[in-house]
Amino acid sequence: MLLQQQESRVEVTRPQIFSGKMEEVSAFINAARIYIRMKMMEEAVTTQMAWVLSYVQGGVAEAWKDNLLDELAKGESKVESAEQLFTKIRNNFGETLEKERKIEQLRTIKQGGRTCDEYMQEFKKVARGSGYEECPLIEEFKRGLNGAIRRKLAEAEEPPTTIGEWQERAVRLDRNQRQSRAEKRMLGRNAACPGGNTQLRGGLYGGRGGQIMQRWGDNREGNTFNRGGYQPGPRRDPNAIDVDRGTGEDRKCYHCGKFGHMAWNCWDRNKARVVETPQESAKENGGQ
Repeated sequence: MLLQQQESRVEVTRPQIFSGKMEEVSAFINAARIYIRMKMMEEAVTTQMAWVLSYVQGGVAEAWKDNLLDELAKGESKVESAEQLFTKIRNNFGETLEKERKIEQLRTIKQGGRTCDEYMQEFKKVARGSGYEECPLIEEFKRGLNGAIRRKLAEAEEPPTTIGEWQERAVRLDRNQRQSRAEKRMLGRNAACPGGNTQLRGGLYGGRGGQIMQRWGDNREGNTFNRGGYQPGPRRDPNAIDVDRGTGEDRKCYHCGKFGHMAWNCWDRNKARVVETPQESAKENGGQ
């Protein structure tokens, strides 16, 4: 008793009014079947059928309902359960045409840019009621798959043999491929190196010998990059004299011979360069 009271409090959507349109058949029958199972299992069969027919209204469906009630009253037709009534509705309003429509859909739906899981769910929905099983169903499913996935599964050492295996392995392969492409895009982005002062274009762009092309930074600290990663070099002593870099006072101009500047910014460009010979140098020093 307690269980029945709890079930009666469950909210169940009632079916929409059925007017006889072919595209409404499956939705109407499914909704009516669920409502009966959840709310009316204890009711008499005649009550269940009367409730279903109360939602058959308008258009050709109204005329069909009137004819059916007359046939039942005269004993010319026999319907002993709600399921038999659903079968009559399907046979009169859509079974044959519905199969043709679903078969046509199976031949036209494609995976395209969708995930294989999305394609599979639509395929299952359309295949239900099409009358196709196993081999024809497998061929239609393969037809709609993206070419790369279809080829990989067909060329596998142990290719799938049932529609369930095809769907399960296709979904798994599609997920792996999408994850692999996402990781490749992530690794292909500009990756910042440790320290934040040097950055490589597109991750690691290496040449022969493991040399890496740098995009930013002048690498003043002597750091090196190779295929093994970032390797810090020896830190320079700030008090040490850099023999490779002269100061302004000890630079000699090779144009005028004076110190303090270089030839490119010589202030006496018209003055010829004075070159002392060994004899002249000796005379100035008191030699012969």
